[in-house]
Amino acid sequence: MTRSVLFDTETTGLDPAQGHRVVEVAAIELINDLPTKNVFHMLIDPERDMPEDALRIHGITSEALRGKPRFAEIAPALLDFLADAKLVAHNAPFDFAFLDAEFARVGLPPLDPGRMVDTLALAKARFPGLPNSLDALCRRFEIDLSARTTHNALLDCRLLADVYVELTGGRQRGLLLVAEDGGGDAMVYIASGPRTPRPIEPDPAELAAHAAFLARLRDPLWLSP
Repeated sequence: MTRSVLFDTETTGLDPAQGHRVVEVAAIELINDLPTKNVFHMLIDPERDMPEDALRIHGITSEALRGKPRFAEIAPALLDFLADAKLVAHNAPFDFAFLDAEFARVGLPPLDPGRMVDTLALAKARFPGLPNSLDALCRRFEIDLSARTTHNALLDCRLLADVYVELTGGRQRGLLLVAEDGGGDAMVYIASGPRTPRPIEPDPAELAAHAAFLARLRDPLWLSP
């Protein structure tokens, strides 16, 4: 089985070089690209004020962060959760930059960029020229966005897990995977809702054109008994 970790951060701003800090980090374990029940989620005291621009995006107030642990306190648990897995994020260079800056503050090495999987880059390659924000991708893949009134790291992770499955080829909705060794919890992939079946039914003109095409072939396989 292949383990990866999908994660997201919320911050006080856009640039860690300007003193902006992480205020929330969430991560979901993926096994063979499907989410398990293993989740990491922390609100963090950024040791600074919350700018209005950031507050409008994620709605996390300074009061909500009062008394929460500082990054130095949660770093060991976060690193244990990340372990040596591939790290999946939407616009991953942004999240990597913020976590690297936080790790540097507490004397820890940066994340290996070779572990990065950027779903924004995957989306741009698949849908060039189209909007590829998380919201846009959810709408494109018919993933329910009704709970997303503001940015929230854990909710964004759960939405991105559905998007990531679609970007990497799609999986059967509602698929149940039982641990290979027969022990432990089953891993369940729960999508936002079932896909609507779209059967392809050729019309008479298409059937006639197909028959005419086969008539020009020598011993076509499709007409074999």
